[in-house]
Formats: sequence, C-alpha cells, structure tokens
Amino acid sequence: MLENREASANIAVKNLDVARKFYEDTLGLEKVAAEGQELVVYKSGRSTINVYRSDYAGTNKATAVTWDVGEEIESVVRALKDKGVRFEHYEMPGLRLEGDVHVGDSMKVAWFKDPDGNILNIVNH
Repeated sequence: MLENREASANIAVKNLDVARKFYEDTLGLEKVAAEGQELVVYKSGRSTINVYRSDYAGTNKATAVTWDVGEEIESVVRALKDKGVRFEHYEMPGLRLEGDVHVGDSMKVAWFKDPDGNILNIVNH
C-alpha cells in the first residue's frame, strides 16, 4: 500500500522566522513551498521536510529527522559547528564518543537540536 510512496518528515516549531534561518542558513535546505507563517516545505535530497508552527514545538524527546551523509560525517560536523551548531552527547550502549561523533562497529552518528529543541541527527549509513 505505502511501500512505494515517498514520505516526508514533519517538524513543529514555535517561531517560523527563527526556524527558517536555521533550516535555510545553517542547514542549507532549499525552500520549495510556504504557507504564510504556518508552514515551510524544504527539499532535502529526494525527500521533503515540513516545518510548521505549533504550540507543541520541541516536545518530542526522540530523533525527528536523520540525514545520511556517508563518509563525510566528520566534515559535516565541522561545517555545522562552524555555523554555531552544538552537538548532543549521549550515553549509548555499544557507542563511544569521539569528539562530537558517536562511533560503533560500523556506525557513526552525531545528534544536534534545532532552535526549538527538536532532535536531529546525521549518520554514515
């Protein structure tokens, strides 16, 4: 039924202007549509991310969006840090922290938050 359909991520934010600055200027996403002060749609690879205004922004305590950056993970972390992104450090079974990157057997992952506290991450799949 849905196995061959594209899916989109949805991110709730309190202030769409602040979110636009982060998602466009910091992350470099391209805006493809907007609905006033309620919604901005961004293109990310072949997928889209809907950033919308909500009173419930930042209440999700789990990862909301994951980007696969392959072997470029360390350079992406450096580039994001240069733009002021602070990375989160977690105690994760089977992972050790190397700088801001959590490293396991064949996995590398780094978590960070948007201005509303939504948890985002990059991985090396």
